[in-house]
Amino acid sequence: MANARDEILEWAQQGHIPPEHMRSALEKSGALPDESQWRTFFDKVLLSMGAVLLGAGVIFFFAYNWQDLGRFAKFALVQAPILAGLAVVWKLGIDGAPGKAALITITLLVGALLALVGQTYQTGADTFELFAVWALAILPWTLAARFPALWLIWLALVNVAIGLYFNTTGRMLGMAFRPDKLMWVLFGFNTIALAVWEGLAAAGVTWLRERWAMRVMAVASGYLATSLAMHDILDSPRGFPGGLIAWFAWMVVSFCVYRYVVKDLFVLAGGLLSLILVVVTAILKETRFDSAAVFLVIGLIVIGISAAGGWWLKQVASEEESA
Repeated sequence: MANARDEILEWAQQGHIPPEHMRSALEKSGALPDESQWRTFFDKVLLSMGAVLLGAGVIFFFAYNWQDLGRFAKFALVQAPILAGLAVVWKLGIDGAPGKAALITITLLVGALLALVGQTYQTGADTFELFAVWALAILPWTLAARFPALWLIWLALVNVAIGLYFNTTGRMLGMAFRPDKLMWVLFGFNTIALAVWEGLAAAGVTWLRERWAMRVMAVASGYLATSLAMHDILDSPRGFPGGLIAWFAWMVVSFCVYRYVVKDLFVLAGGLLSLILVVVTAILKETRFDSAAVFLVIGLIVIGISAAGGWWLKQVASEEESA
C-alpha cells in the first residue's frame, strides 16, 4: 500500500495526474484504507486506550479517596478488576485483542495492588523492590501472551527498578555509584534487549516482527549511547573516553544492521540526530561564546549535517523502493 501511494504521489509531482484526480487514483490503487480497515484500526486503538484508562482510573480513584476508604474496600477495589480481567482472558483467550487488552489492565492493577500492600502493612521495602517484584509478578503472562506491548511494559518496569536501585544505593554509599554508572547499566540492558529481540525476529518468531516495538527499544538504546558520549565530552574530558567509544560502536553497528540487514529508515534517522547532537556538543565544549559568528557557524553545521542526512535518507528510501 505504501509503495502504491508513493508512486502515485511521485506521478502527481511529475504532472501525470491532475490534482482533482488524486483521490480517485489513490482509492483505485488501494493506497487508501477502506471502511473496514479504518474500523479495525479504531477498534484496536480505542480498546487499548480503554484498557489503559480503566487501570489508571481505578488507581487514581482509590488514591484520591485514600482517607475515606477502609482497608478492605481498597483491596476489593483493586482485586475485583483483576479477577474480572482474568475472567475475560479465560473466556476470550489470550491471543485475541480483548484478551491482550485485559492483560494490560491486569498488569497495571498488579502494580497498584503491590503498592497497596506496601502502604497498608508498612513492609519497609524500598521503591525499587516494588518495581522489581511487579516485573517478576507479570513475567508469567508476559511470556505466555506473545504481546510486544506487554514486553515493553515489562522492560520499562525493569528500567525503573534499576534506576531506583542506583538512586537508593547511591545515596547509601556516597560516591560508589556515579550517574554515568547508571547510564552504562541501562545502556547495556536496553541494547542487549534490542539485540535479542532483533535476533529472535530474524530467527522466525513472527510476533516479534512488529517494527514499532523494536524502534522504541532502539530509541532507548540510542538515547543512552548519545547521553554517554555527551557525558564524556562535557564532564570527563581527561578520562578514558569509554562513552564516546561505546557511542561510536553503537553507531557503526546500527548503521550496518539497519542499512544492510533490516533496513529501517526510522533508526537511521535517529542515528543522524544522535550524530548532530554529539557534534554540536563537542563544538560547544570547545567554543567561547564571544560573538554572534559562533552561533552562525554552529547553525550552518547543523543545517549542513541535516541536509546531507536528509539527502542520504532519501537515497536509501529510493533504493528500497526500487529493490
